[in-house]
Amino acid sequence: MFILRTLPNNQILLNLASRYPELDMASVQTCLAFLNTTADVYEAFDTHFARYGLSMGKFTLLMQLLQAGEPGLTPSECAERAGVTRGTITGLLDGLERDGWVKRRPHPADRRMLSVQLTEKGQQLLDEMLPDHFCRTTGLMANLTEAEKKTLIELLAKLGSGTPAMREP
Repeated sequence: MFILRTLPNNQILLNLASRYPELDMASVQTCLAFLNTTADVYEAFDTHFARYGLSMGKFTLLMQLLQAGEPGLTPSECAERAGVTRGTITGLLDGLERDGWVKRRPHPADRRMLSVQLTEKGQQLLDEMLPDHFCRTTGLMANLTEAEKKTLIELLAKLGSGTPAMREP
């Protein structure tokens, strides 16, 4: 993720606002602070997952399979749930299968499709890492009160509802 790590000072933003009247300083400052924090959190998660030989994508896929139980999920279901392409899922599955954490089998209802399941080794990995993961997640959020956590969830939902402004042509 490539973002502006040093927030522009007020004078720089004022200069830009005089040239571009559409610039709302509070919106730009808030957005940049959010993006910087997001980058820091992603970097911390990358470090955490690397301890277990995982990436965010691999962890997400393992958690999907844990939640799904038997008979597992098809690769296309994994892709849809993660919001990524089937090609991305194929690459993740290749790595997870190579490490022995998942297995692909013919789908029980349609042998033209595959079903992906956690292996015993994959379940053991999650049993080992999830207590640590949940403790670290709690630590990440430790500086927020319960009320602040609820407020943050609400604020992030509001922020998410504004994303079409960035997507629209």
